[in-house]
Amino acid sequence: MSSENTSLARLSMSLPADLFRQLDMMVEERGLPSRSQLIAELIRHALAEHEAFIRPDEMLAGTITLVYRADRGRVRHQLAETQGDYLKEVISAQHVFLEEDQSLEVLLVQGPAVRLKELCDALRRVRGVQQLQLVTTTALLPPLHEQDGMGGKPSGVAE
Repeated sequence: MSSENTSLARLSMSLPADLFRQLDMMVEERGLPSRSQLIAELIRHALAEHEAFIRPDEMLAGTITLVYRADRGRVRHQLAETQGDYLKEVISAQHVFLEEDQSLEVLLVQGPAVRLKELCDALRRVRGVQQLQLVTTTALLPPLHEQDGMGGKPSGVAE
């Protein structure tokens, strides 16, 4: 057995036949080499979600994806105000206009799980938001700015 496989553990499971067929179709449609790769991806996603639920102080990074119907700028204004209340957590935002007066916005976020949940809850309360999904990971963004003790220049900035 290669050293690459020594850190692997084998899992055996039984699934209803219909669910098994759907799993195989998903593996094929995504062009993955095996069921194991897909199941590992699904488990990682579920573990990150679970981590946010049981450890509210855990630092997480991720995205919040919103779909909303624009209402003469009122919705965008309220969303911007809400994001302003979470400046430490919202790293960046990308907005695009969709058909039929709808917009899609993706926020790159990082912070304690409890703050990201609070941000999602606040965004959901904005009238006009139709869909919202938070996807997180326990892998964090590197620090954006580091103090070097000599004037506070970001690391990597030439003198």
